[in-house]
Amino acid sequence: MIQFHSLEVPQLERFLERHKAGLSLRTEVDLDLVLRQILQKAYEFVPSESGSILLDDPYRKVANRRDNDLVFIATFGESSKHLIGQRLSAQHGIVGRVYQTGTPYLSTDVKDDQFFFSQIDEKIGHTTQTIVCVPIYIGKHVCGVLELINRLDGKPFSQRDMTLLEIFAGYTSFTLQNALDARRAHELAKKDDLTGLYNDRWFNVRLTDSLADARKSGKEAVLIFMDLDHFKVINDCHGHLAGSQALREVGFHLKRIVQLGDATVARYGGDEFVMILPNTTLDQGIAIAEEIRATIEKSSFLDREWGFSMPPLHLRGVLTASIGVAQHIPDPASNLPVEQDKNQLLKRADAAMYRAKSLGKNQVVISRAGEEAVMEPSPDISEAARGSR
Repeated sequence: MIQFHSLEVPQLERFLERHKAGLSLRTEVDLDLVLRQILQKAYEFVPSESGSILLDDPYRKVANRRDNDLVFIATFGESSKHLIGQRLSAQHGIVGRVYQTGTPYLSTDVKDDQFFFSQIDEKIGHTTQTIVCVPIYIGKHVCGVLELINRLDGKPFSQRDMTLLEIFAGYTSFTLQNALDARRAHELAKKDDLTGLYNDRWFNVRLTDSLADARKSGKEAVLIFMDLDHFKVINDCHGHLAGSQALREVGFHLKRIVQLGDATVARYGGDEFVMILPNTTLDQGIAIAEEIRATIEKSSFLDREWGFSMPPLHLRGVLTASIGVAQHIPDPASNLPVEQDKNQLLKRADAAMYRAKSLGKNQVVISRAGEEAVMEPSPDISEAARGSR
């Protein structure tokens, strides 16, 4: 029985995040199932021993296709599962040639083919005899290659096989584009239009889910609540458009700093931001909060033109952040509703943030689990630093 393999969904998402405003792709559409179905159909079109879908990495993609890598994201056939996630330079092999040129390629006998790259066969203990490859497009751009290896009947692939695969590649491109569009439509409902971060509605969904997961795993979590200090000064002195651009840049910093795979970064409203950090210790959460605080304090905002006839403002030393960090230690035996845990955690993080405000702003205050009434400034902030603010 032919087995079809693909990358796990979290890894697949990055390969299908293409010119869609950097949207995440985590929705009900099953990417791995879509790709396995594509290979199943390719197998039905042109029965073969094995086949693969390779895509370039949009996070590393450069204009010169020759300098990109292709990644095996879905495969079928014996030993093919060992290729999943492997990278292949676009400078190598028949696959690389098809990706570079954007034209299909047929090799009836790879032993006599100057473009054949034998190292993949050597790596997985396979013998390729004949191969057919066609480019995969998303929109108007070549983004990868669909390849089939060794016809099941032992004969070389034919021009008819290549024509059938070209027709099928059009279906593949259409299917991938539909998956992208469906995910994009779903994601737009979760996003804050200004910053591109998640909105408060989706944040509340994710916080409930994260705390429910924490009860099952028994692992700590951290909630960070952040409010910008002196943000009104930008609006009052430079206008609301400048303030909006500053919020976009703050959102960019948060996305860059909070890199944990299952974290959720959201704009809570106005100039408030929240971050859910599942499977995170208090010390790890404090370190992230301190990096955020220090980054905002040191950053210069609106350093480039930010609109029509809007010259750079170079706003340095204007914005700072007051941050509350609330630790959550789950009780797996608890019979209380998760929503109760959620409300208490939100209140603690919010109160810690306001405590940071009252202590002079531009600092991190901690709320430890079980010590709701005791909120302390982060020890990472020295007394000298506090005195200088």
